[in-house]
Amino acid sequence: MNEPIDLITSQENPRIKAARKLHTRKGRIAAGALLVEGVRLLSDAWRSGIRPEIVFYAPEMLGSDEGNALLASLQEAGCACFGCAPAVFAALAETVTPQGIAAVLPLPALPMPPQPTLILILDGIGDPGNAGTLIRSAEAAGADAVIVGPGTVDPFNDKVVRAGMGAHFRLPLRRCAGWNDVTALLPAEMAWYVADAHGGAAYDTVDWRQPSAIVVGSEAHGPSPHVSERSTGILIPMAGSTESLNAAIAGSVILFEAARWRRTAV
Repeated sequence: MNEPIDLITSQENPRIKAARKLHTRKGRIAAGALLVEGVRLLSDAWRSGIRPEIVFYAPEMLGSDEGNALLASLQEAGCACFGCAPAVFAALAETVTPQGIAAVLPLPALPMPPQPTLILILDGIGDPGNAGTLIRSAEAAGADAVIVGPGTVDPFNDKVVRAGMGAHFRLPLRRCAGWNDVTALLPAEMAWYVADAHGGAAYDTVDWRQPSAIVVGSEAHGPSPHVSERSTGILIPMAGSTESLNAAIAGSVILFEAARWRRTAV
């Protein structure tokens, strides 16, 4: 690893102050960028072809072989890499135990497929961990895209991105302020199915080989009125006295059932 010639030692450094603004949704939208930290996330972005705008690293905190190898690759590729004093990097990071590397990346904007056949829609999902897990499951199950509907946490929130484990860099994501915008992104013939613990067909009886949108709504409030009117309710049968599953688990179960059906398509 090349030692930094000029170490950033002040939290008032303009580059640090600009990067810290990316912790807010307003700051991310204004800059068209997000801040990611950690070896795994930055490696996923780099392997996905996303070139960092700026890389920050703390030599004293970047102790792993993987982290040093990643930094070397970024430096060799000519990325702007700035060393930071530990206290400066700690002020930049949001994780409890920073790994000593972070980067400003352009907001992912992968194109929507022209003929999507499996879409995940998040309807009022407020918990960042649930949202990130659902995005991760959608990518793993082969969904074509994730649409972030009204009332859902910002998909580029730091906790959502960490829970997504790199899926943000490989799967098209679209934020929609209203349901008309959501509908406009989907083929007219696409069927909508909403996870509903209170009724509907069993999730494993749906023919998931047909173009389908899976809607996962808020655990506290259920699906929004538009979704209820537009969608067919489906449920996951429960054994014992359990009434419902966590939103992320329920959505993941349905996504992988859809993936199973699609593998059998002839």
